[in-house]
Amino acid sequence: MGEAVLIPITFFLLIGGIWGFTLLTRHKERMTMIEKGLKSEDMKALYEKGTLRINPLSSLKWGMILAFVGVAGLIGMYLRTVFYVEEGIYPALMCLFGGFGLIAFYFLASKKLQS
Repeated sequence: MGEAVLIPITFFLLIGGIWGFTLLTRHKERMTMIEKGLKSEDMKALYEKGTLRINPLSSLKWGMILAFVGVAGLIGMYLRTVFYVEEGIYPALMCLFGGFGLIAFYFLASKKLQS
C-alpha cells in the first residue's frame, strides 16, 4: 500500500520540479538580458531571423543514440527470454550501445566535416 502512494507523490514532485526549473531558467535569462541592456524584442529578433544556428548534426547524433539504445533494448529482451538473463542487463546494454552510437557518430561527423 505504501508504494502505491509514492508513485503519485513522485509524479507531482517531478512536475513541480520541472516547472520550478523552467521559472528559474526564465528568470536568469531575463536578468542576463537586463544586465546586458537587451530588450525582449532583440532576443525575439535573434530567434526569428535565424541568427542562432542549430547544429544540423545534432539530429543525427540523437537519432543514432536512440537507435542504438533501441537495439540494445531489443537484444536485452531477446537475452532475457531465450537465455533467462537477469533484468540488470537492460541498463548495461543501453549504456554500452549508447556509447557505441556516440562513437559511430564521432567517426561519421568527422568524415562529414572534413569533406
